[in-house]
Amino acid sequence: MPNASSWSASSPLLLLWEDSSGTRILLSLLYAILAISGTLSNVMVIYLVFSFKKLQTTSNAFIVNGCAADLSVCALWMPQEAVLGLLPPNSSSLRSPEYRLLRGGLLGLGLTVSLASHLLVAFNRYVLITKLPSVYQALYQRRNTGCMIGLSWALALLLVPLLPGLWTRGSGSAQQPPPRTADGGSRYTALGLALAVLGQTALLLHCYLGIVRRVRGSAKRVSLPFPAAPPPPRRAQRRLSSVSVLLLCCVFLLGTQPLVWVSLLGFFVRPAPPALQAASWLLLCALSALNP
Repeated sequence: MPNASSWSASSPLLLLWEDSSGTRILLSLLYAILAISGTLSNVMVIYLVFSFKKLQTTSNAFIVNGCAADLSVCALWMPQEAVLGLLPPNSSSLRSPEYRLLRGGLLGLGLTVSLASHLLVAFNRYVLITKLPSVYQALYQRRNTGCMIGLSWALALLLVPLLPGLWTRGSGSAQQPPPRTADGGSRYTALGLALAVLGQTALLLHCYLGIVRRVRGSAKRVSLPFPAAPPPPRRAQRRLSSVSVLLLCCVFLLGTQPLVWVSLLGFFVRPAPPALQAASWLLLCALSALNP
């Protein structure tokens, strides 16, 4: 069985190469399911927004931007991983550094823009609900919205050369561990990614919790002059909105936080078991299929 230092260098998936072919087949099947479901759901969201004029809002522009980014993961990257997982570890396709960089670039580009879109959607809703309409209209003019979307892709293109190094450390064989300098660079890249996602999570939670506080405060102020309780449909609608926000936050935290804390643990304390590192990456990649 390969040692820990060679797992990242030889694995085409973000997972371990095991001696059992059944494990690789299972992982390939998982990637195939995520690829099919994620591609269909993201395409459906984009189709609905472009088909109905009422859905063509600023918030939905950011959602479509995120779906387009998720398609680069679900429709372009995941199918390759599903196929490569069925190949033998010594396949020439797996040893090509150019091909590994291409796959890593697709994943890095999609995940970066997708995470940025999460934050753009949250901030858009926060300004819409908590600020004056004039502030929202001035900030989210069509030109400004286009610039925000363009900046998310520009940022991803700047960062994408760093991200493949997180799981394609070195280009040696399974018997030769990667250079120490490459491994150190990957550790610092993983730390930077973890801190960036942690900061984004804090901003996203601030926006959504601010929305919840504003909605609850507005409901209390409106109901103060009236002795009777608000009608059930309005109360049910507020409860549904709170549950929706909670569900959004839970799915986002489930997909991002394991990688954050595994990376921080590996940098400051000791590396987590390879299986735990792989599972945290898989959860982050699965977020592209769960986003719609």
